[in-house]
Amino acid sequence: MARITCRLTRVSAAVLALFISPMVQQVSVDGEWELVAQTRNGDVTWKVVFTQEGESVTVTMTGPRGGETKGTGTLKETTIEWTVKVATPRGELEMAYKGVVEGDMMSGVVRRGNIGTAAWTAKRKAA
Repeated sequence: MARITCRLTRVSAAVLALFISPMVQQVSVDGEWELVAQTRNGDVTWKVVFTQEGESVTVTMTGPRGGETKGTGTLKETTIEWTVKVATPRGELEMAYKGVVEGDMMSGVVRRGNIGTAAWTAKRKAA
């Protein structure tokens, strides 16, 4: 009886793994996105280009005035995180983004140094 139970458990685990594996596939963020951060001074739109290799992402962000900044981060399943440093009149400001990717959309929160946080949304631009 113990052998039968053990075999059934192994077979059940194998079948379950077949169904779960496709649901946990790595998503891709490669390409150009439009990101809008909702700040206390209004919405700020960034052009963001992601280059992805496995779980590693390289990020290039271009601000509304044309300034460009680069950073790196990770994408694990649907959770994305990256950090960039932006030059400001008061010195360099580290911006740490964290969010969730859902197809051609993503959303999350950015921590802007000691200024506070802001919600953001992003949409993949059509190729």
